[in-house]
Amino acid sequence: MRFISLWMALAIMIMGYAAMAQDTRRPSHCLAIAESTPGAAFVQKASWTNPVPQYSVRINYLAHATFLLQTPGGLNVATDYTGFLGNTRMIPDVVTMNHAHDTHWTANPDPAITHVLPGWGPFGEGIDHYVDVGEMLIRNVSTDIRSQFGGREDNGNSIFIYEVEGLCIGHLGHLHHEPNDQQYAAIGRLDVVMVPVDGGYTLPREMMVRIVDRLRSSVVIPMHWFSGFALEAFLEEVQDSFVIDRRDTSFLEISLRDLPSRPTVVVLRPEWLRDAQD
Repeated sequence: MRFISLWMALAIMIMGYAAMAQDTRRPSHCLAIAESTPGAAFVQKASWTNPVPQYSVRINYLAHATFLLQTPGGLNVATDYTGFLGNTRMIPDVVTMNHAHDTHWTANPDPAITHVLPGWGPFGEGIDHYVDVGEMLIRNVSTDIRSQFGGREDNGNSIFIYEVEGLCIGHLGHLHHEPNDQQYAAIGRLDVVMVPVDGGYTLPREMMVRIVDRLRSSVVIPMHWFSGFALEAFLEEVQDSFVIDRRDTSFLEISLRDLPSRPTVVVLRPEWLRDAQD
């Protein structure tokens, strides 16, 4: 009995050390179906500079394909970063980029940025990211892009995935083809996805609608829409399958418990960041 007790004590001690070693990031369920709470509402705050509520993520739509993700612990992550976020002194902790066009990346990111993650590697080879920044795990799935003069760059784009506060948030980047089964499997279940809906610069509208239908994310945020016409055409295509939620704000705050009971397209109005005037 004493031998068994010693083994039990050792097992408990090992489990304790493992728990202490874990990061503050809440594990996501990217490869599982998210549970939703019927009737739950998104929480809104007055400013992007306010602290993010516990268990939530703030998603700010800044422009084109650039979003700023913010966490309760103060982490700032910019997607498809061009070097400009607005009239702000804030420097993001992490930036992700794609290089199909110069509106999705910069060759000269601020050297103060801790993690600069390009969505491409040597031509045709792609790149693999699996970056743990404490509150958030950032990974990517490589896809192809059209290159100049009608060619193709294999693995030249990345779908970036941000696992944070139990949520799985995806950004499709400058997607030029429908993911194959292996890529869909690598993406997993996205609770929130940012989707280019321009209708041609990335993908034809009917193909993007098919991708959105297959991903079946709880929240879809249109981006890369250039004009109201492209946005409205996309909304018309998906209105039978998704609830349409138009917002007069550029950001939302969302948690796992706030996911809508029906898949919902949330339309945000892009706005650059502005520091408060002293």
